[in-house]
Amino acid sequence: QVQLVESGGGLVQPGGSLRLSCTASRSIFSTYSMGWYRQAPGKQRELVAKFTSRSSTNYADSVKGRFTISRDNAKPTVYLQMNSLKPEDTAVYYCNARLILTTVYEYWGQGTQVTVSS
Repeated sequence: QVQLVESGGGLVQPGGSLRLSCTASRSIFSTYSMGWYRQAPGKQRELVAKFTSRSSTNYADSVKGRFTISRDNAKPTVYLQMNSLKPEDTAVYYCNARLILTTVYEYWGQGTQVTVSS
């Protein structure tokens, strides 16, 4: 079992910044693929950013150039730096850990609310 605990959400004005953190209960980054997803009211959960390998990343088109995913293996914590926030970024943000073998092992954090509004 893996527990993921997110923090860092809140209310921010358009154009502002936030940094989300996701801390895992044990060191998993060498085996699990880590990512951030979000779900806005009335919409499906969507990928925001993820690590596709040890060093490669993938971002949703809507956040490219504004969001950055990073990690600290020692902590072990994954971050999502969000700059130039827009009202359409408002959503609950979830941390995800996934390992695909013959079975898919997947864990989600509890979610953290991000609200972008003036």
